[in-house]
Amino acid sequence: MLRLLLLLFVCVGFCAAQGTTYVVLWFDTEDYVDPIADDAALRIANDLTRLGVHATFKVVGEKARVLEARHRRDVIEALGRHSIGYHSDWHSIQPVPALDLEHLGWLEGAAEFQRRQEGGFRDISRIFGITPVCYGQPGSSWAPQSNLALRRMGIHVYLDEGSQVGLNGQPFWYDGLLYVFNMGPYQMRADLGGKTPFAETAREFDAAVRHFAGTGGGLISTYYHPTEFVHTEFWDAVNFSNGATRKRSQWVLPHRRTPEEAERCYRILTEYVQHAKSAPGVQFVTANDLLHIYASPMPPTIDRATLARHFQNGITFLSTPSGDLSAADILLQLLGMPPDYVDGPTFRGATTYNQPQIPELLFEGTVEDVKSFIKTNHRLPSQIFVGSQTLSLGDFAATVAGHLLSAGPVRVARAKLLFEQYFSNDAKGAFDWPIHPIGFAPAELLELGRLQGWTLKPARLR
Repeated sequence: MLRLLLLLFVCVGFCAAQGTTYVVLWFDTEDYVDPIADDAALRIANDLTRLGVHATFKVVGEKARVLEARHRRDVIEALGRHSIGYHSDWHSIQPVPALDLEHLGWLEGAAEFQRRQEGGFRDISRIFGITPVCYGQPGSSWAPQSNLALRRMGIHVYLDEGSQVGLNGQPFWYDGLLYVFNMGPYQMRADLGGKTPFAETAREFDAAVRHFAGTGGGLISTYYHPTEFVHTEFWDAVNFSNGATRKRSQWVLPHRRTPEEAERCYRILTEYVQHAKSAPGVQFVTANDLLHIYASPMPPTIDRATLARHFQNGITFLSTPSGDLSAADILLQLLGMPPDYVDGPTFRGATTYNQPQIPELLFEGTVEDVKSFIKTNHRLPSQIFVGSQTLSLGDFAATVAGHLLSAGPVRVARAKLLFEQYFSNDAKGAFDWPIHPIGFAPAELLELGRLQGWTLKPARLR
């Protein structure tokens, strides 16, 4: 009996130490051209309900309105048994988000995004009777200004794929949102086209589960489009490629799969879901669940000398046993301000101050002015005035850190913005999407995204 009890305790301890693998399964529900896509969404939602799995359906505003106009209450109710997200108002009708916001700044761009997108958000809320819990951009039409607008609209999860920003293939906090984005090897799906054998996908999935079991847990992101199950080409690519516009009367239907091919696709999805469900330590979650399984973004309070030394090695986030801090979190604590969320700067300021030291009285006034700016605007300043000259935000942060660690004169320090390594420098590749105009490469959006990198930090499982 004693040996049995000891074995039980060992087994319980071993199981407790295994990290959970969470799987967020989501569907970009967007095709409002071909009614057969309505039936595909219905079939998928009902199949998953029967399997006991809740997914997230990110719905386009026009798709919701079309479902209402076609009296497809069956589809609306079936999707409503899962989580509902928002996938833009018109998806591929120009101007798409990145094109619309390419030349706009942080505040103006957020206002413009909200102006264009809030109507679709409200229509989905009305038609489904559910406030959308997440957002993801159409195609690769990402724009950082959307993050501020989404917070204003009450959305706090960004669920999609893209290469503009990413953090080691796992979720992260960015611009005040929980981002599931650029998941690398942990973005996986069974191939509906049959080119990749299902057994290979199953092996990759099982390897990820084993990895997360030994590292405290993690997330796998899997996505599809209902239209994929019944078409061999995308509805928007055949109508709106390269920035094209067409009247509704000119829209054409994408090429349909045969009924047998469609059934094969449904079987592949079912097989993938059943395989995932049968794996030990795997749990399906929705976008709504993500905010509960990931810890609050509020940072822990850390010794200021520790934070200052971290900034001397480079400006980036810091992970500690008690929690994670973004570069913005760290700067607030170095300034003696209470923990709070603030946005990053709106433009890249320059350092014009050309002396090696700053008189202490002048620097004290500068610090107080920065604190006042942050309290008033809830964002970090782009440049900091030292008399009539300026410091960039990074150089100011490095100078504050150095002065905390060294008594005596205030020595101007130069910053290394290490968090910028998590952002793409390939404007053309990051925004490659058939719907964007040929050659579209909005470097301004990536630059604005990097500026908001002050808010970037890992998301930690509870």
